[in-house]
Amino acid sequence: MIEAPTGVALAVEPLVTRVLAPNPSPFTYTGTQTYLIGTTTLAVIDPGPDEPAHLDALLAAIAGRPVAAILCTHTHRDHSPAAAPLKAATGAPIIGCAPLTLEDAGPRADAAFDTGYAPDRVLADGESVSGPDWTLTAIATPGHTSNHLAFELPEAGALFTGDHVMGWSTTVVAPPDGDMAAYMASLDKLMARADRIYYPAHGDPIEKPQRFVRGLIGHRKQREGQILRLLREDVGAIPAMVARMYVGLDPRLTGAAGRSVLAHLLDLRARGLVQGDGYMWKLAA
Repeated sequence: MIEAPTGVALAVEPLVTRVLAPNPSPFTYTGTQTYLIGTTTLAVIDPGPDEPAHLDALLAAIAGRPVAAILCTHTHRDHSPAAAPLKAATGAPIIGCAPLTLEDAGPRADAAFDTGYAPDRVLADGESVSGPDWTLTAIATPGHTSNHLAFELPEAGALFTGDHVMGWSTTVVAPPDGDMAAYMASLDKLMARADRIYYPAHGDPIEKPQRFVRGLIGHRKQREGQILRLLREDVGAIPAMVARMYVGLDPRLTGAAGRSVLAHLLDLRARGLVQGDGYMWKLAA
């Protein structure tokens, strides 16, 4: 387990330094983890929220070294807003995921989309940016959001997984932008890889990635099975499903759980297994 207070630069391995943002919540765990990559010329992954204390901590960790790229896995407000002030302070270009603006008054206010995100360069799947001792390659991992990227650091056998794979909880897949079929396909994509370690934006490093991803796939299939069993029992309303499926859930997470159930239902409907639109659902005839 990584233990370091907010704002402290912690070298987790020779090419990777972590700085924890001061934004803990039921959705972000201890906060968003920003990663500095490299030793002489740096890259910054997920600069985090636009909090002056966090920006000061990042600049202290950068310590005057050149920054070649500021990379964002996706544009939720706990990940990308600090990119603009960090660019202003360092002159580094903002590179990575595509912009995405979606009005969403959903269950987690901290995850509204960053409408001010303005990348200088968008990386497509497989495209890279590099420095003297590092290369970061974009791996498209849609599902949590449609614009989500992970970043591979081949020099360390590491993958920075953003919110696609987290070290403390399963990710929220919240329609209309979150897509369960895309999320499952992205997990299958990671299963085919041979990364040594994952560094997520929230939670501890994942040292046995394939076993962990296999567990995530199994968890989602279990949730799907629960939904189909509830529909066979004529439990067709999402709030009733959440109450049965998520016993003991923190009430602050109820809305997010409902979104994930909806994501499963939309996927099942696309596969011809269920019928419904909105509040009430049933098995397909």
